[in-house]
Amino acid sequence: MKALATIVTVLAVQLATPAIAATYVPVPGGTFESVLPQGLAPTVSTPVEITSFAMRSTPVTVAQYEAFVRAYPQWQKGEVPATLAERRYLASWKSATAAAGPAGDAAAPVTDVSWFAARAFCESEGARLPTWLEWEYAAAADATRTDARRDPAWRQRILSWYSQPTGDTPGRVGGEPNVYGVRDMHGLVWEWVDDFNALFIAGDSRTQGDADLLKFCGAGAINIIDKDSYAVVMRIALLSSLNAADTTASLGFRCVRDAGTTP
Repeated sequence: MKALATIVTVLAVQLATPAIAATYVPVPGGTFESVLPQGLAPTVSTPVEITSFAMRSTPVTVAQYEAFVRAYPQWQKGEVPATLAERRYLASWKSATAAAGPAGDAAAPVTDVSWFAARAFCESEGARLPTWLEWEYAAAADATRTDARRDPAWRQRILSWYSQPTGDTPGRVGGEPNVYGVRDMHGLVWEWVDDFNALFIAGDSRTQGDADLLKFCGAGAINIIDKDSYAVVMRIALLSSLNAADTTASLGFRCVRDAGTTP
């Protein structure tokens, strides 16, 4: 683990200047009940306090990631060690710095990016990947409510998005904003979160031991408290099945910053 962390640190050196400007919107904190148990009882919902943060209004786009790999060649296709990105990393790109075909739509969300690469991108603009709780909190909102999860119509709309056949590439970013001004949380791509591989660990266990376990371990089992949240369950199942070097054609990412932080 220490050796791998050293490699990541070396590749992240000088990631201090954003490759391309991004829009972050404030997400005020509040009390939130996750579909994942957060307390000692695995079947009881325990409200948690979410600290205010700022989130990218859209997923990172192809154009933004092209600018990133031009600015930081160590993250170009063919340059990243296999420990940090599997062979499908940017698989559809026609060159080290340019996407190809449908995936080349500059306004589409970038996909085929590993967790390591996504984290490096976020660090390059003074940000980080969101935690699962931050992502779930922001994704619970609709255009007028901070938490629309109890609305059957809202749930059905999200499920209908996930049931649609996928094309060669996702659509463009820029869907309707939710109450925070965040767009495309549903119906475009799956998204990496920082603690993706700790989602099937009991809430009390997630705070114990080596912090790196939040990224790389996936042992244990968990009960989903709100079993009607099928779309969220699907997302958790996908993320918990991945390794940090994995990539898929339907998985992108967005970044967050702590409240009051500027690049």
